[in-house]
Amino acid sequence: MKWRRKKVEKRTVLFVDDDEVVLQSLKRGLLDESYNKLFVKSCNEAIEILQQVEVHVIVTDMRMPEMTGLELLRTVKKEYPHVIGMVLSGYEQDAALQTAVEQGEIFRLIPKPWKFGGVDFEMLVRKAISHCNIQNKSKRSDGRKSEKCKAKLRE
Repeated sequence: MKWRRKKVEKRTVLFVDDDEVVLQSLKRGLLDESYNKLFVKSCNEAIEILQQVEVHVIVTDMRMPEMTGLELLRTVKKEYPHVIGMVLSGYEQDAALQTAVEQGEIFRLIPKPWKFGGVDFEMLVRKAISHCNIQNKSKRSDGRKSEKCKAKLRE
């Protein structure tokens, strides 16, 4: 019996942090991850990337010069509601962040400093990608159900 591999679309994760040292650390720590990785130093660059490339997950620092990571994710959600947002922050007690997590605006809050090589950071990003895959599968399934219903109504 011949096994057929399901074709899995490669996902893209955009990392946003104004600190070049953090971006370099992310690049090194995520070298072995199989998803596409993009790295930018500002929220404005992130928005430009989103206009050019399909991004599935954004991992953003909370405190940046032009806007907060939370403001970036809220802006992105308006135009790209399918994008999963995660925030890197050394300020876990931030009330706005906690509220955003509780209300589902942010998929996960990743506390700084994070760990590579363990299950922490890489696992959280993979969970976000998995969540994205489940959302896409659900939308496709809903679309097929909707088409079947429309076809039955036409009969």
